[in-house]
Formats: sequence, C-alpha cells, structure tokens
Amino acid sequence: MTIPTDDPHAAPSAADHGTNGTNGTVTPAAGASLGDAGTTVLAGASAPDSPDAPGTLAPFEPAAPPSSPPPPNGTGSLEPLGDAPEEEDGMTMLEHLEELRNRLVVSAAALVVGMVIAALPIPYITDGESVTQMVMTLVAAPAQGHLQYLTPGEGFITYFQLALMVGFVLSLPVITWQAIAFVLPALLPHEKKYLYMAVPGAMFSFIVGLLFGYILVLPVAIDFLIHWNPIEIDVKWQFSEYIDTVSTLLVYMGLAFETPLLMFFLTKLHILNPSRVARFRKYMLVLAFVIGAIITPTPDPLNQTIVSLPIYMLFEIGLLLSRFA
Repeated sequence: MTIPTDDPHAAPSAADHGTNGTNGTVTPAAGASLGDAGTTVLAGASAPDSPDAPGTLAPFEPAAPPSSPPPPNGTGSLEPLGDAPEEEDGMTMLEHLEELRNRLVVSAAALVVGMVIAALPIPYITDGESVTQMVMTLVAAPAQGHLQYLTPGEGFITYFQLALMVGFVLSLPVITWQAIAFVLPALLPHEKKYLYMAVPGAMFSFIVGLLFGYILVLPVAIDFLIHWNPIEIDVKWQFSEYIDTVSTLLVYMGLAFETPLLMFFLTKLHILNPSRVARFRKYMLVLAFVIGAIITPTPDPLNQTIVSLPIYMLFEIGLLLSRFA
C-alpha cells in the first residue's frame, strides 16, 4: 500500500519496485508524521549486503580535492622565483669585473711608482744617479766607445723607455701578487700549491737567465760584432737600436731558462709524458741550434753554440725533473 501524495513531481518511492524480494509494504516510521512529504520507511527491508545489490544506490563519496600545484620556484616556498640564490662567498659577474678593475688600477699605480723610482735619483742610496742611469751604464759597458745618438731627442726617449722597463721589473712583485690574488679563489687546493711553487721558481729562473745572457753571451757577441771590420770602418752604433738588441737577447735568455720549470709542471698536470718526450732528443738538439741562431744577433758559430748548448741542457734538466713529477 502506498501513501498518496499531492505532489505531481514526486518521484516514485523505491518501495514500488521492491527491495530484497519484499512486496514493498510501506509503513510510517515511528514518530514520523504523514505530512512530511517524501518521507517513507521501508517496512521489513533489511540493509543491503553489498553496494552492488540490485535496486540499491551506491553510497556517495565526495571526490578528493585536487592536489595543490608545486611552487613555481621548486623550493617549497610560494615566493616568486626571481634571481637564483648565490652561495655566501659567491660573486656576480659585475663583482668580478669590478675586482679585476681594482687590481688593474693597483698594478698600474705600482708600475707608475716603479717608473718614478727608476727614473729619479734616490738620495743617500744611488749617489746622485738614478736606477735607470746605473742600468744604462751596465748595458752599455760591453760596447763602450762605440755608441752614439743619431736623432734629436733620442737620448731622452731611450732613457724613459729604459726607465719604463726598469719600473716594470721593480713593480713586478706587486703585479704578480695582484694576478695571483685574482685567480686564487677559483683554484683547487693542489693547484694553489703548484702556483705557490711556480711563481718563485719562475722568477728565480728568469733572473738566472738574465745573468747568464749578460755575463756570458752578451760580451762575446758584442766583441765579435765590434771586431768584425774587414775594411777598418769606424764602428758607431745607434744607442736606441743597441738597447733594443740587448734587451731582446736578455729577455729571450730569461724565457729559455723557464724551460725546466715549465716541463715539470706540464708533467704534473699530465700534459707531457717524459717517456715520449725523451724520444725527441735528436730533434731537440737541432731545434736548440735554430733557436740559438734566432736569439743571437751574430751569425758566427761561436755565439750560436754558447746560446744553443745551454738551451739543450735546459731541456735535459727539464726532462730529468719531469721524471720526478
């Protein structure tokens, strides 16, 4: 029996279709009034055994809320991404450029100070002469009496060119330290150790090369050029050209004496293989004589031999040091 209702839009009760084999008898629930539209109770209906039983509705399960999207910066924070955070001791490109500019300014200032010290007399130290005058006297000694100025202002220009070279040598420790301090933060611990070993060794080797060239090579070469005079012509050289020739010779000799140290550190960095380099001894001997012919200002075999044999011996010393690298 169904309870009639005046609502024409009321859906038919589930009791009309029966539930679990019952005849759909409907009785009002205890305490419920018949005036409550749409409120019916199935008499004798038992709870369904499973949600898949026919004639039953699956219980409503609300959908899980969608997961929130990951933060845009991937760091667990909803703050905007912006610039990537840097390490505490990191530096931006602009900061590196600013540091480079500062170190270049310090190096240039050291060069100017060194040039001033070289060009001006130092009271109570140089006895009224400047360091540049002392260097000019030493350099001109092998060709004393055979030098002259040929153009107006040549002496003045040559003096300050030599003062610049001497000032660079005097300021070299400051310039070297500025270069080391700039690259030092980017080096690994073992690379820093190699750098601390290489800088003093390179300076010492260069000074030894300068002394070797001035004491042994330069006097022999200048004496040969002065006395090579088949028709008795008065030998007078332009002083600026003489300074260029001597300085080029001495610089090349200083660089040649860097060979053992260079070979040692190239082997340390696994760039050179001593066993393979040793196979090129015969070629290195020929190359040493070619380099000697380029460095020496004279074509005579004596001067070439004086320069070439030390270059080859430096190669052998470098090969020996490489075996202990």
